[in-house]
Amino acid sequence: MKKTVFDIVAYVMVFLAIQSGVYYSVLELWRVCSGKSDISSLKLTVCMTVFSLLTIGVFWAARWFRGSRRYLQSRPWFTAFWCGMAAVGALIPSQWLQEQLPALPNWAEDALGKILTDQYSYMAVGLLVPIAEEVVFRGAVLRTLLERWRVNHWWPIAVSALLFALVHGNPAQMPHAFLAGLLLGWMFYRTGSIVPGVVFHWVNNSVAYVLCNLLPAPDAPLVTLFGGSERHVHLAVIFSMCILLPSIYQLSLRLKRE
Repeated sequence: MKKTVFDIVAYVMVFLAIQSGVYYSVLELWRVCSGKSDISSLKLTVCMTVFSLLTIGVFWAARWFRGSRRYLQSRPWFTAFWCGMAAVGALIPSQWLQEQLPALPNWAEDALGKILTDQYSYMAVGLLVPIAEEVVFRGAVLRTLLERWRVNHWWPIAVSALLFALVHGNPAQMPHAFLAGLLLGWMFYRTGSIVPGVVFHWVNNSVAYVLCNLLPAPDAPLVTLFGGSERHVHLAVIFSMCILLPSIYQLSLRLKRE
């Protein structure tokens, strides 16, 4: 058990070290080359891109993540479709549930706004970050917990989801990250592959990117986005659940190891 704890802590610390190291290195290099020390959306996008690529490379080279083509070779296209639908269906209920909780500090609001509205950030936000986070928190952290912690599988899934939420470092994001982490962990447990999680993660981040660029106030409460009507909010939650629950049911039928 001690070795398991040590390995999990090591994975998370390496992840955070790469993140902070890339952030400060890129900003310092930019300052030296351009003489400007402001934190622009382009700089944050570069940081996110470099950090994601470096994280994937380090975890792959260290063999903390065991990649395999076997799951993709099974051509799980319908499963991928339902993963995407689950991501779409989960957004509004998760936001509604978060709004029922006490207000949480949004420490990263400014940085997130800059990244999500940058015209060059989609590749990093939509694809590279989902792959990097799935490699670390499902492919390394959860895999290790499932292999070594011989308890009900929901305990390792819950621990990995909690770590996934905490490393976001932003209280306002943590409830959604934890709930998503539970679903992502279940997908990995059922398949042994990060592919379903990457699809879910990609759709989740892509929708956030699109909404942030289309809506005049993407961070506004749901009641504001739905014209001030609580009834419309409740209908939107019900409609979303009619997407989410069938999607989870379909995934329960289709998610399996190949």
